[in-house]
Amino acid sequence: MLNYKGLRGVRERLLASEEMIDSQIDRLLEQNAKIIAVTDRPSQLDDELVLDYAGECEGKFFPGGTAERQTLVLGSGMFIPGFEEQLVGKNVGDSVDVRVTFPDPYHAPELAGKDAVFHCKIHEIRVKRKYEPDDEFAREVGGCESFEAFRNSLRAALQDYIDRQADDELKTQLIDQVCAGVDFEISDAQLQAALDHEMRIFEAQLGRQGLNLDQYASFMNRTKEQLREEHLPDARRNIERQLAIDEIARLEGIEADEQSVLEALDMICRENGVTIDQLRPQMDDAFQAAVERSVVNQKALNRLVELSEIEEVVREG
Repeated sequence: MLNYKGLRGVRERLLASEEMIDSQIDRLLEQNAKIIAVTDRPSQLDDELVLDYAGECEGKFFPGGTAERQTLVLGSGMFIPGFEEQLVGKNVGDSVDVRVTFPDPYHAPELAGKDAVFHCKIHEIRVKRKYEPDDEFAREVGGCESFEAFRNSLRAALQDYIDRQADDELKTQLIDQVCAGVDFEISDAQLQAALDHEMRIFEAQLGRQGLNLDQYASFMNRTKEQLREEHLPDARRNIERQLAIDEIARLEGIEADEQSVLEALDMICRENGVTIDQLRPQMDDAFQAAVERSVVNQKALNRLVELSEIEEVVREG
């Protein structure tokens, strides 16, 4: 018998503080630079150029050596040695032939050690400057008319994020209480499939940090099999939670109605900055099933909260 009614939980709501908002603004100031066009002097190191170029080697243009409106920071070392230095002291509108010798070895072996000339056209010279926390920053980065409006918008967005995190933590509290009272029968096949899923998520997280599983295992002095074993409790816990949610949904008659699915798709589009037409090619049967399951899961968890006694705790951030 699944005990999911009359549970007790605590929703701890943190209020977004001025210090938290200041920290978010500081982060945005660091991440976003003001681009200023330079028109009163020649280019110099640390300037950003916008240019076209076409590379020629032994009288022929070569694959990968041509680009239009490419951005290049002089002195960054992103291009072939000697390339960037030859663009210092130039003006907007200048055409410059940059002569270089490809390194040896080089990632394109057919060019290694050979002389080349890049025919360049400079369209813009720009510098990047840090914004001040003012109305200009609010308009150009925050999409608001004033810095005060931007700050208020940021406060509301931050509070919404904090509240959603608190709701998720509350639902986890409650569903884990449900799971604690049930002895689930989980097959080895179910467990291995869930573990495969856990490891795919873990590898994706490592990838965002520029690592792969082999590198991480070496760094942590673990084998991949040991890492997999360490993720086993999470895999089992996730199966138990899903089984409990499925049973609550069955007992409460919860289904993925059309309107709820449409709202979920709209949320996916907004979170990923795409339109429904752009998303549609990805909407195969597996995608549709995943969205419907997500809808049912959220409805079941919301119902679990409704059926529980919740203590609200509010504290300053």
